[in-house]
Amino acid sequence: MTLEKSIQIARGEKSADLLITHARLVNVFNGDIETRDIAVADGNIVGFGAYDAKEIIDAGGMYVAPGFIDPHVHIESAMVSVTEFARAVLPFGTTTVVADPHEIANVLGQKGIDYMLASGKKQPMNIYFTLPSCVPATRMETSGAELTAADLLPYLPHERIVALAEMMNFPGVICGDSQVLAKIEHTQKSGKRIDGHAPGVSGKELYAYLSAGISSDHECTTAAEALEKLAAGMHIMVREGTCARNLQALLPVINQQTCRRMMWCTDDRHPHDLLQEGHIDSIVRAAIKAGIDPVSAIQMATIHPASYYGLRHQGAVAPGRLADLVFFADIRHPVVEKVFCRGRLVAENGTMVSGVDRPAFVDVPASMNPAAGGIDFSIPAESEEIRVIDIVPDQVMTRQSIEPAKILDGRVVSDPQRDLLKLAVVERHHGTGNVGLAFARGFGLKQGALASSVAHDSHNIIGVGVDDADMDAACRAVVQMGGGLAVVKAGEVLARVPLPIAGLMSPEPLVKVKEQLDSVIQAARDLGAVLKDPFMTLSFLALPVIPDLKLTDLGLVDVSAFKFVSLFV
Repeated sequence: MTLEKSIQIARGEKSADLLITHARLVNVFNGDIETRDIAVADGNIVGFGAYDAKEIIDAGGMYVAPGFIDPHVHIESAMVSVTEFARAVLPFGTTTVVADPHEIANVLGQKGIDYMLASGKKQPMNIYFTLPSCVPATRMETSGAELTAADLLPYLPHERIVALAEMMNFPGVICGDSQVLAKIEHTQKSGKRIDGHAPGVSGKELYAYLSAGISSDHECTTAAEALEKLAAGMHIMVREGTCARNLQALLPVINQQTCRRMMWCTDDRHPHDLLQEGHIDSIVRAAIKAGIDPVSAIQMATIHPASYYGLRHQGAVAPGRLADLVFFADIRHPVVEKVFCRGRLVAENGTMVSGVDRPAFVDVPASMNPAAGGIDFSIPAESEEIRVIDIVPDQVMTRQSIEPAKILDGRVVSDPQRDLLKLAVVERHHGTGNVGLAFARGFGLKQGALASSVAHDSHNIIGVGVDDADMDAACRAVVQMGGGLAVVKAGEVLARVPLPIAGLMSPEPLVKVKEQLDSVIQAARDLGAVLKDPFMTLSFLALPVIPDLKLTDLGLVDVSAFKFVSLFV
């Protein structure tokens, strides 16, 4: 539609495509709720009031708000493709996401970013991206790729790249690392945002971090931390994901003055939580139930993230904005009943409407290249005591302890009676043959083994088990699937979740992936696993930036000391 035609329709000289009547419009600009008729043409809002239109929909007094926006999400954590992610979250009213493809970039580098950009085209929702800033996250593991400032530079002009993604390497910023600063400087010259990730950073270190032009943070876990960062000029994203939930802790911070620089995000939500709780809509409901003004809660889901990223066509129901709309009956408990994106009804009563096309599947490069030949999981005994990774249930952090080793024929083996199980991280990107070996306590397995190609952040294959043969079988099953999760007992694969997209995502619908996840979790419990989600816990045991003791393909890492340590004491 030409600009001239849009103006003519707005003046009432030509017919609109759609008129939504009797809507209780949530105006995120002035905070009012106004009874309005809303005119739409070519996917855009053109005006309010009486218009001739080709189609009329009576809202029947329902509330109509802008489509919800998630300003920081890793689509890979949903374990489905971009297409299936879009079809999963649209019925919950999310019409726009700003996704950080950090996980797939750690596996495939630029090819991973290219894949996500290509997959985001022609979707029935608006998908923007930020550029992964920390690939690899550390030098203490083998990632699939490395992205330098020069590698990222060609992406900055892209219209769907809106920022440099969470700058996790805050020590590099504070200490003036040249490569880190080059990424920041290139982004500043492009005029785009630089997102932050600075858990616990305070005082002069925080000021140094902000002096680099970093403008947001989604890692606040206390009210005091959020208040300090707000006072220093940051925008705060309140996270409610699967592994980290910060809403309750940050509720005291949210008021009429602060909420203008605050917004909701999910960061990482796994299939179970998406299906059972919802997406941004669930955070809005939880905030309202906790006492936040309903319009403020909706503003934090709409106009605030849109303004932050300069998404001038999203975030509000107003002339010149996209007709991204959500309908609900009760503003104090907003359950989304209809969703429009770009003026088209795409979801109703919790499901996608028929006729919404699925974009063609985008081929993804191969991502499973482990060393040829067998893997040696044996550990020759060097002493009688070993360091053990102690799992903290429902947390990504761990603790460590010293325990007597169980030694058979000169080799250290698992001891399920004491819940000391062998843990392995197998490099899968370059065929190096690297295998890190250690022991973990907290899984509870009495037999068999688990393995997964989801292992933050470099996503090598990680496995845990009672005996070496089953660990080998589980890792081989992951390779044969092209990536995924597997449970093995006595050499037999009991359950699996194929994740052939970079070893992280499935092309199947979210409901099917959830059913497959249920099967592997149940199979793990049948082998004795005691954790709510043993695969989630397993995936974070290879992350050498979260204390206390972690394992990578290069060895055992004492994260607090940020150095490799021996398994043996």
